[in-house]
Amino acid sequence: MSTDTYTALTKVPEGDAPLVFAFHGTGGDEQQFFGLAQELLPGAGVVSPRGDVSEMGAARFFRRTGEGVYDMNDLTRATDKMAGFVEAWKAKHPGRPVFGFGYSNGANILASTMMARPDLFDRIALLHPLIPWSPDPAQGLAGKQVLVTAGRNDPIGPWPLTERLIKWVEAQGATVSTVVHAGGHELRAEEIDALRPFFEHTSVPLNA
Repeated sequence: MSTDTYTALTKVPEGDAPLVFAFHGTGGDEQQFFGLAQELLPGAGVVSPRGDVSEMGAARFFRRTGEGVYDMNDLTRATDKMAGFVEAWKAKHPGRPVFGFGYSNGANILASTMMARPDLFDRIALLHPLIPWSPDPAQGLAGKQVLVTAGRNDPIGPWPLTERLIKWVEAQGATVSTVVHAGGHELRAEEIDALRPFFEHTSVPLNA
């Protein structure tokens, strides 16, 4: 369990401000959402890791064998590694809320970590996730706050699978907010706009 297992951009939290983890999409890096995390919650600590897998030069958090076809063994490896990484940062900055948000591949590693270790995050925002397997129950998600955003015509993360994920999270007892647009895999302004009130714990519009 170490804070050095990923290359990451970090910012120390001020006072008792939250610790926010930001997870990039395929081909992104630690820079992709580092600034956004600071804009969303000024004063918060930020940890923005770079995926440790290269897919033809594009950084990812775990391997896949095709579009939407995951190397499940490598996903298990990556999930365990990420859980240890988050746990180490929590130990370094104890006693504060811990939030996480990720887009695309970043949403997928965050979702997998959430499922394996629901104790690690207090609020989780999954932007265009793709979870093609059927997760086991995760009772520790009861009472957690989860935001899921998606495009109904997303060719990368098909809406039926996103809807199945939303229902699964709800079945675990979490409070789920959604922002769904008519587009595809692009990250739209209304999704970014929903993050601030979500992390500030005010209401998020439901339009699924």
